[in-house]
Amino acid sequence: MALTKIFITVKTYPAISRKYEELVCTAGFREDGTWIRLYPVQFRKKSYAEQYKKYEWIEVDIVKNKSDFRPESYRPVSHDAPINIVGSIPADGKTWDARRQIVLKKVYTNLEKLIEEAKDKKICTSLAVFKPTEVIDFVWEEVKEREWSKERLVQFTQLNLFESANKKEFKVVRKFPYKFKFIFKDDAGQISRMMIEDWETCQLYWNQLRKYDGDEEKACQDVKNKYFNDFAKKKDLHFFLGTTQVNHYVGKNPFIIIGTFHPKIITQYKLF
Repeated sequence: MALTKIFITVKTYPAISRKYEELVCTAGFREDGTWIRLYPVQFRKKSYAEQYKKYEWIEVDIVKNKSDFRPESYRPVSHDAPINIVGSIPADGKTWDARRQIVLKKVYTNLEKLIEEAKDKKICTSLAVFKPTEVIDFVWEEVKEREWSKERLVQFTQLNLFESANKKEFKVVRKFPYKFKFIFKDDAGQISRMMIEDWETCQLYWNQLRKYDGDEEKACQDVKNKYFNDFAKKKDLHFFLGTTQVNHYVGKNPFIIIGTFHPKIITQYKLF
């Protein structure tokens, strides 16, 4: 068994699948600095010791995901393949220097160029770090269907997801009721409106919703305060972008925001 070491930078909000139950898409960097996507991962069914966080190093036995043509896409060799957490890189409180050295080796600033690389079958870029030239706004819109359909939930019952184990019942993740989006410019002045599916973003909403006793408007506004008024205006904000498999070659812009990187801005002082 050959283990691959991966520095985790992305965890998307859980989704449900007819074939694989509840899944999370994670991504990060190999030791050589190249991107890698891990999918599918039944993250919430892993033991607590295996539930890795962002900016942790993990080791896992992986194989190429043959059902996904994107070159960065791999999967654990099996759903019960052990995941070992072997280290982490905490923020240093000032510049996140150690994290920057891994994350910012290749940064895109032009969206058209990145999309061209994605559509070029010889390159087929599907994961990237992107630095917006200007963040214009952070907005949200309510989804049409706020709950999982009964048809989708029936198949989970059939898969015994609701069976109790040691009296601890597994509950399917709540469907997220909003789409959060950044509006930003690239270095050519092109304005884009791109959805963010970071698990942390969604979890912030749920936390603030509890804080405000179910007031969704206040919860959404708090998410905007964090991602726009703090990250975009006060931090060195970068996006982790990823394509969706279904739209990779056919979508005008196949990318969505799957995470953010937001260290403090480095200020350079003149000595003389």
